[in-house]
Amino acid sequence: MSRGAKIAVGGVAVGLVLWILTSFWIAALVMLGVPAAAYLLLDPAQRRRLRRVGRKELGR
Repeated sequence: MSRGAKIAVGGVAVGLVLWILTSFWIAALVMLGVPAAAYLLLDPAQRRRLRRVGRKELGR
């Protein structure tokens, strides 16, 4: 299993646990808010590189 797939499975698992322990909206906010916040914390040059590089090349 690739590194990205492991991260995706872990994210889904965390989302399901949060959904069970809290409400759906809190789980959705965490699952969507954390990646959005991480993207916004990148430098402009890093954002450009992230948009330019294909998804399959990110792990290299």
